[in-house]
Amino acid sequence: MPSTPEEPLPSRRQLRAEQAAAAETSATEPGATDRTGVEQSRAEPAAPSGGTASVQPPLLPRRAAELAEPSDDAATFLTASEIGGSGRGRTNRRSLLADEPRREKRSRKGAWGCLIVFVVLAALVAGVALFLQGPISQIIAATQGPADFTAEEAATGESVIVMIHNGNGGSEIAATLVEEGVVKSFDAFYSLLLQTAPEPVFQPGAYQLKTKMVASTALDALLNENTRLNQTVIVPEGTAAVDVLAAISEGTDIPLANLQAAAANVAQFGLPTEATTLEGFLFPATYTFSPEDTAEIALQTMVNRQYEALDAAGVAVADRWSTIVFASLIQREAGLRDDYYKVSRVFLNRLDPAQWDSGLLQSDATVAYGTGKTHLVTTTDAERADAGNLYNTYAHPGMVVGPISNPGDLAIDAALHPVDGSWLFFVTINLDSGETAFSTTVGEHDAAVIVWQNWMREHPEYG
Repeated sequence: MPSTPEEPLPSRRQLRAEQAAAAETSATEPGATDRTGVEQSRAEPAAPSGGTASVQPPLLPRRAAELAEPSDDAATFLTASEIGGSGRGRTNRRSLLADEPRREKRSRKGAWGCLIVFVVLAALVAGVALFLQGPISQIIAATQGPADFTAEEAATGESVIVMIHNGNGGSEIAATLVEEGVVKSFDAFYSLLLQTAPEPVFQPGAYQLKTKMVASTALDALLNENTRLNQTVIVPEGTAAVDVLAAISEGTDIPLANLQAAAANVAQFGLPTEATTLEGFLFPATYTFSPEDTAEIALQTMVNRQYEALDAAGVAVADRWSTIVFASLIQREAGLRDDYYKVSRVFLNRLDPAQWDSGLLQSDATVAYGTGKTHLVTTTDAERADAGNLYNTYAHPGMVVGPISNPGDLAIDAALHPVDGSWLFFVTINLDSGETAFSTTVGEHDAAVIVWQNWMREHPEYG
């Protein structure tokens, strides 16, 4: 009988399949078929023609699952000589299993390595995102354009009167509109001006606008003659008299020369005897005059309105001058509402020899007023050393010689009701927001001055 060819060693899966198949074969009736569709029959010995014939047991079929899913190992059948009897076949299988190499367990080091790599990559991504946040924001801002009010926001706007002065350029007008809440950002309006051709020309005067306007709508309104209010003047708190006269001329038909001539005749307005100009007595408010009103009528209207404010605050006639002088100083130096009362206390503390022996108020606003630079808040060393400037409170002790602006109700009230405190110094560290630092010691003040100086270097437009 020919020898049985050698077959490759079976895998564990094949052995398990063969065991199950063998059990099924033993239970199958002759002539029946298993799930593989292969006919099974019991091995019957053939009638020998002569001599004995060896009985060849049938090959064990694989299960359907094994046929459908190929094994990782080579597919094979066991021969009869490999199976032999039940005892010898079991022994062979154990031997085969013992010879099969054991599978190695996966190391956990690989999982930890993947986790570490993931964490490092996440950190790098976060760092890159943080580094690029600024540039990305700038790109988005450039793509979206400057901040502007929406049509929905504009529907909630309230009426406001805005004053455009003679000589105001696009930047000054844009800044005024932002300050009054008319437009949302400086760039929203100013960039629109740069794109408009021909270049818009604005007439000085008062304009009836609204807050929260879309920039393009605000521009159209300023160019529309119907929104310009005739004979209307706006005087903001802290405006110097020279600028009040210009505003009256811009908002009315009264020539500036007529206003200057009328203002020079101080005696006709019933001011305190100490007054040499109208400074301090032109109450800041919005005024509407008649076309026939003269310069004298316009100025007297403002003086009378200031007297009404002093009377309402309970200021005696004899104290009008001193109150206006002090209030005008507070008006120019204070920023935020609560700071008015602190500024008042600082100056009163400096007038107290027990707390400040020099008696020098050392106000830059007074020095700037004496030089004629009523719009600046900074001074030079030479200007502070100039004793010829009568308004120089670095050189002349005591209260400033006269009013340096036209104060409103808040400044008058602060002059009369200073808050308690030991402060001797203050400096406005942010002129845009009005944030002011108050200090009791020189060291505290010096530190605040450095903050202010750094801010000023970043905003040279403040001089």
